[in-house]
Amino acid sequence: MLWEVGIVGIREYRLVALPGEGVGPEVVEAALAVLAHLATLHGFSVRVTYGLVGEPAVQQFGTGFPEATARLCEGADGILFGAVSKAGLLELRKRFDLFANLRPVRPVKSLRHRSSIKPEKLDGVDILFVRELVSGIYFGPSGRGVDGTAPYGFHTMQYADSEIRRIARVALQQAQQRRRELAIAHKENALPCLPWTRLVQEEAAAFPDVALVPMLVDNLAMQLVMNPQQFDVILAGNLFGDILSDIGGAIAGSIGLLGSASLNADGFGLYEAIHGTAPDIAGKGIANPMGTLASVELMLRQWGEGTAAAHLAIAQEHLLEAGYRTADLVASAEDRFVNTKAFTEQLIQQLTNSKANQFKS
Repeated sequence: MLWEVGIVGIREYRLVALPGEGVGPEVVEAALAVLAHLATLHGFSVRVTYGLVGEPAVQQFGTGFPEATARLCEGADGILFGAVSKAGLLELRKRFDLFANLRPVRPVKSLRHRSSIKPEKLDGVDILFVRELVSGIYFGPSGRGVDGTAPYGFHTMQYADSEIRRIARVALQQAQQRRRELAIAHKENALPCLPWTRLVQEEAAAFPDVALVPMLVDNLAMQLVMNPQQFDVILAGNLFGDILSDIGGAIAGSIGLLGSASLNADGFGLYEAIHGTAPDIAGKGIANPMGTLASVELMLRQWGEGTAAAHLAIAQEHLLEAGYRTADLVASAEDRFVNTKAFTEQLIQQLTNSKANQFKS
């Protein structure tokens, strides 16, 4: 089912919303309500078109990513994605070559007690994971077979040098705009045919001010837990980036807080929380929309609406400082538990009240 919602303004963007399944529709609905309010406050417009992906698409079209949805996404300014359990997401990433996945992790001061990291280790933590997203083990040859009488399965981690080089350039560009340090996650002691370090070093010749720190991925995971302050930008392949960036949820206090942007070479992007479908709470109205809102913030920055993005980030911080918590963040009787709808309403009110004139574009 497809329909459109127009939000009146001057600068106009076309957004495709793919709610998916599980908590996806709940968090996307919340994020779109907030986006509509930001558009009103900051003088731009968003035309939202809804499409099907995941299990709802399978039920109607027999596939998780139907051609009708693909055509809907063509020519859009972005895709706001909810969640799917299996089918649809890998196909979507591959169709639009969304090879560069950006996942920022910045712990919120008022939620430090929720982190698995000691509070003194969180000072100044601001990490950006850059994950290659359309190659590697998720896309390599795979299958099932029988060796004699013993069944077996296989998945192949395969990377073209050109694929490593192009994600390396993205990570180097990001590092150059930040603290100018890039950690390279690799496993070259066991996977020597995937020379991430050498290829990144060769690309880094054009970025002489960026310091490179190659690290075995198992050591990098340990260091993330022990001392996350040391990291700025972390570059990883698809599998390692998937696992390492989820550690960011433990650092931040909940995986429900983290968003992401997946971009192609033209800057076209898909924006999604990294928490998945959360089937245990789906339909209960208690999902945390902040991961999707963090993704909206990244989308606004990609569109050049940096003032609106900053307004959203600061309003959320104020709301958390006031003690409002979704179910995954409640830690004590002093916390003010709110469901998804109430959190969204409170955030919209906070956007209106939090020095709105200061954030006028």
